[in-house]
Amino acid sequence: MRRVMKFEGIYTPIITPHTENGTIDKVAFSDVVEFLIGSGVHCIVVGGSTGEYYAQTNEERIELMNFASEVINKRVLLMVGTGATRTEEAVMFAKEAKKAQADFLLVNSPPYAVPTDLENALHALQIDRAANLPIMLYNYPGRTGTNMGEEFLNEVGKSTNFCGIKESSGDINRVHLLAYDYPNIGLCCGMDDQALEFFAWGAKCWVCAGSNFLPKVHIALYEACVLEGNYTKGRRIMSAMLPLMRVLEEGGKFVQNVKYGCELAGLRPGPPRLPLQALTTEEMSELEKVIRNLETEISNIIMAG
Repeated sequence: MRRVMKFEGIYTPIITPHTENGTIDKVAFSDVVEFLIGSGVHCIVVGGSTGEYYAQTNEERIELMNFASEVINKRVLLMVGTGATRTEEAVMFAKEAKKAQADFLLVNSPPYAVPTDLENALHALQIDRAANLPIMLYNYPGRTGTNMGEEFLNEVGKSTNFCGIKESSGDINRVHLLAYDYPNIGLCCGMDDQALEFFAWGAKCWVCAGSNFLPKVHIALYEACVLEGNYTKGRRIMSAMLPLMRVLEEGGKFVQNVKYGCELAGLRPGPPRLPLQALTTEEMSELEKVIRNLETEISNIIMAG
């Protein structure tokens, strides 16, 4: 019987760096991987929305998951996203992820189709049967148009491979539902500005795009809440992080902000792929100010103990 995966720690949905002509920059990608591993993140997620998977060809996605596996070389966990509109393609990505020696899969609802709970569950179960790997579900109705409801959760819960869910609906009542009624599916934070609430309700994992450029800050909040149980310290850290959370979650240019944050951290993320456009000068200045203030506040909190 497969061992149930316990999702714990900071999971970084890694960006995909691009050259100026839009091709994937593997050297820059390797640099981001090394930066993240050196900073202490627990898992790297390839093929997530932060990595712009939706703007990549199937061949690029497969090549990137294999390259990531090679660079990571089992030093941290590797999760691979299977997101696709067609079930057949999602199944194919799952099989390729297994070949690439991924530790587990990230499975979201197929976008645009708006399947029923049962249809969505059958989609996820096909992916499960194809790869037989531990799975983190990804509930993000704002992007997919579909909420993973109770019928869905009951159906997929029949397989022990579905052992976690990244909850990104923004609905705090979903956190209560998952924590109370579905303890068999580990709760993982997928809404950055609700991280403190997720931890208070038992989440031990945070899939956070901001950890691409501020990994140690995100690790500090995780450690304060999950490892130390110090929610007074956690609230102070979260309060310092809120301006950044608002820029990322409410600003409307999520990928661009994350990529510019990486540039400020000394990495080479390159431009986003079309249809996305780079930040304006004013937007860059705003993010720079937010990050600068955040780093000062976090430094003071850590020094205070």
